[in-house]
Amino acid sequence: RSSTGFVPSALPAAVSAALWRGDQLGSPVASVFPSGFNALDATLPGGGWPGHSLTEILTAHSGTLEWRLLGGVLRNVCAAGRSVVLVGPPRAPHVPGLRLAGLSEKQLVWIQAETPAERLWSAEQLIKANACGALIAWLPQVRAEQIRRLQVLAAGCEAPVFLCRPANAAQESSAAPLRLLARTGLDWELHVDVFKRKGPPLDATLHLPSVPAGLESIL
Repeated sequence: RSSTGFVPSALPAAVSAALWRGDQLGSPVASVFPSGFNALDATLPGGGWPGHSLTEILTAHSGTLEWRLLGGVLRNVCAAGRSVVLVGPPRAPHVPGLRLAGLSEKQLVWIQAETPAERLWSAEQLIKANACGALIAWLPQVRAEQIRRLQVLAAGCEAPVFLCRPANAAQESSAAPLRLLARTGLDWELHVDVFKRKGPPLDATLHLPSVPAGLESIL
C-alpha cells in the first residue's frame, strides 16, 4: 500500500502482470536468447539477451572479447540457420577460430563499412529490415541521439542487436536498456559488470568461464 492508499493487488490481473517495479528484475516484452552463461542469464531481465531491444557491450579490447561474450548466442543463431551480420568489426573475423566455436562462416555476413556514417546507416537499414538472426555493430563514435534512434528501431526487430563501444563510454548516458562492461580476468575468465538493466543495480562483478574452444578439450 502506498501513501495514497493505492493497493497494487487490487488491479486486474492483466494490468498487474504488465507493471514493473524498480526494485524487481524486469521481464522481457518479447523474446530472449540464452547467452550460454548461466550466471549471466540469471542477471538479465527475462533470462537472456533481449530481442526487440538494443544491448551495449563495452570493452577495452575491441574486436576480441565480444566474440567470447556473445559466442553462445551466436552459436545458437547459426545452428538455427539464421545469419549473423557484423558491421565494421575492427579486426577481420578469424574463420578457423569461429568454426571451433561452433560458428559457421556460411551464416556470417561481414559488412566492411569504413566511416562512422556508413556503419550507422548500415546498422539502421539492417534493423529496419529485420534481416538477420543477430546483429553486431561496432560504433565507437556514435552519439547519444543516434543510440536513441537505434533503440527505437530495434523495438521492431526480433533479433538481438548488439552495439560495441569502448570501455570509457560507460561514463556517457545511453538510451540502450541493457549495458555491460567486459574485461579479461585470470584463467580464461571474463569479468562482466551489468551496470544498466531493467531492475535493481547489480553490484557484483560476474566471473564467467570462457576457455577458447580450441583449448577446452586440452585443458
